Amino acid sequence: MNTTSIEKFIEGIPKAELHLHIEGTFEPELMFEIAKRNNKTIKYSSVEELKEAYSFNNLQEFLDIYYAGANVLIEEQDFYDLTWAYLTKVHQQNVVHVEIFFDPQTHTDRGVSFDTVIKGIYRALEDGEEQLGISFKLIMSFLRHLDEASAFKTLEQALPFKKWISAVGLDSSEVGNPPSKFERVFAKAREEGFITVAHAGEEGPSEYIWEALDLLKVTRIDHGNRCLDDDSLVKQLVEIQMPLTVCPLSNLELKVVTNLKDHPIAKMLDLGLLATVNSDDPAYFGGYMNENYLGITRALNLSKHQITELAKNSFKASWLSDQKKRDMIAQIDTYFQNN
Repeated sequence: MNTTSIEKFIEGIPKAELHLHIEGTFEPELMFEIAKRNNKTIKYSSVEELKEAYSFNNLQEFLDIYYAGANVLIEEQDFYDLTWAYLTKVHQQNVVHVEIFFDPQTHTDRGVSFDTVIKGIYRALEDGEEQLGISFKLIMSFLRHLDEASAFKTLEQALPFKKWISAVGLDSSEVGNPPSKFERVFAKAREEGFITVAHAGEEGPSEYIWEALDLLKVTRIDHGNRCLDDDSLVKQLVEIQMPLTVCPLSNLELKVVTNLKDHPIAKMLDLGLLATVNSDDPAYFGGYMNENYLGITRALNLSKHQITELAKNSFKASWLSDQKKRDMIAQIDTYFQNN
């Protein structure tokens, strides 16, 4: 009989992370270190005071402090250090593949060049693959609270780096900024060969998920919690096996759910939805991948079988080759049988 504890089981199972904002991995200690290096001031006097500010009532309150923290990132090395810190952290948690977001407008709007941002991030990702064995894809997100013209400008800046960027996404303040606002930008991105994804149905309604599917032609829905409000939408998502990149601790911190015991991910699995576990902005929301897995496992009393299904889903929903997906799923099956 396999007696591996749930905690050890989660620690050891191979995982892919598909919903991670690299700017959201900015731990306070590194933020102060880079701020000092760049002679930038932070309005908090200590790491402890900054951590105490990480208490949010909604998405906008989080975004306000998220953008303030990003202001200290200026040089290519800053973006390298930010990305490298994330990779070394998740390497310890047996994350073997990442598909991460970056928000160029957060930086270009304050005078940091697109080149500076992407070169620092990409160099760290390459080093992570070589030194840590973590394969990767890079997703460029448009900030939905900004206008269409700004998104088009960002898309133009991305074109010289098409070989580095696998997909475009849509993030930031969801309510009042529907996917339809960016229909033309996403059409152009698809013409240029980019895969498309979009945040939808986190705080916004299920209609936003329909728009992401029908207008933006996405291959993944980021979050997607509110799909459960619409039975016909659930049926459609199950039928086409549309991945949902769900972020449990983020949902809790931003009051999308008030208690992890109410989190919908177990129901999603029961309905046949291709749900995955991810950390979103782990420096701000209290946990990386293993903490997210453990949090919902304890709250929902998930079984090793359900944890295994979630881990398999993370690879099924990834953009790895079909052969690599089969290899990883086989590894997970073997792990499950042995633990």
